[in-house]
Amino acid sequence: MSADMNTLAFNTECHLFIPGCGFEAPGLHSFVFDPLFSIGSFNFNKPMLLALLSTVVVVWFFWAAFGRAKVVPGKLQMIGEAGYDFVRRGLVYDALGKKEGEKYVPFMVALFFFVWIMNLWSIIPVAQFPVTSVIAFPAGLALVVWLLWVGLTFKKHGFVGAFKNFSGYDKSLGWVLPLLMVIELLSNLIIRPFTHAVRLFANMFAGHMLIVMFTIASWYLLNGVGIVYAGASFVMTILMTAFELFIQAVQAYIFVLLACNYVQGALAEHH
Repeated sequence: MSADMNTLAFNTECHLFIPGCGFEAPGLHSFVFDPLFSIGSFNFNKPMLLALLSTVVVVWFFWAAFGRAKVVPGKLQMIGEAGYDFVRRGLVYDALGKKEGEKYVPFMVALFFFVWIMNLWSIIPVAQFPVTSVIAFPAGLALVVWLLWVGLTFKKHGFVGAFKNFSGYDKSLGWVLPLLMVIELLSNLIIRPFTHAVRLFANMFAGHMLIVMFTIASWYLLNGVGIVYAGASFVMTILMTAFELFIQAVQAYIFVLLACNYVQGALAEHH
């Protein structure tokens, strides 16, 4: 059975009360897909395609919205301006201030909508898979943010100042200082990017697993008296989908908020 078929995690002819038809819950195989095509050892699969489509959607939207911007904006331009202004004022300016933050607005806007669209594929028919539930994608984005943060820290403070920033150096701490420095270095240079990626990944992974679980259960229970339970499971599917729609936006917001906070920490004076 292919990985795409495994996403359903069960035989569609199998229902409750049919002998030999046990409920097959979704698992890790629901997040593994057969390659759409291969070039040598490189395999291009469904999550990669959706990530590529996410890039196309974001670029197309802002190009269409602002490519021929007008003094009196049309509907698409108004939506684009509202989204851009939401990230600019609600995230970047709040964390970095208008003067320092303006130069980082395009990056943060692109990051927010890219993450959001990758999350949204979970509830789009046919796609029905959140790209960020594959750890490689949140990890890659977290790495980009981490490199930006580290680079800005060295640029702003120099080598010595950056080391103090990363290690929490404070000579007034006395004998505790070496231990604290080790903890701070591990926290800033290893744990911080790890948690940044895992927070997004874990929420999308869990949300998709629950939606798949209730969807499969709705079909499996659809037999005889089980139709009552199937109805309840279907209602839960709808509710979980609606809740997931909210979580998808929240996770994009949190991911970019943390990115803004990291940049703010890089630009702040060390005390």
